[in-house]
Amino acid sequence: MAIKRILVPVDFSSDSLKALAYARDFAKPFGAELCVLYVVEPIYYATPADMYATSPNIAVLIEEQQRIGAQQLARITADLKKKGARVRTLEKTGSAAQCIVDTAKSLKADLVVMGTHGRTGFAHMLMGSVAEKVVRTAGCAVLTVRREAARRAARKKPAKRS
Repeated sequence: MAIKRILVPVDFSSDSLKALAYARDFAKPFGAELCVLYVVEPIYYATPADMYATSPNIAVLIEEQQRIGAQQLARITADLKKKGARVRTLEKTGSAAQCIVDTAKSLKADLVVMGTHGRTGFAHMLMGSVAEKVVRTAGCAVLTVRREAARRAARKKPAKRS
């Protein structure tokens, strides 16, 4: 199996940066290119019809996210290149899961490596799981890097007893 291109979506959380480090190490023996993707999701909000308050300028908020994302991607690229990685960065706007799947397809990625926040229960139901949607719909292999099992059960500290 030859892996030439690995797509790594990041949101700059510790979970996504952990997945990026994993992907970097995974890419080394293959000489694979890392394609680091940052997705700015549209901002949706609702206001009551009878509310006359000034609404925030959504376009300005999205531009700010794009600007900050570009700065973070530049830092990541510089760091990865210092470590000898072949890297390309991309920034897109849209639904995170759909952008990841579409980008993997257009780049002909062999693998997607992504972090997962590990939400369960009600939080998972409300927010959904980008990783789960990507796993279900991507046309290539997807490797999810989980958050350490609650940081290894708080480093297995025994409960204090009185």
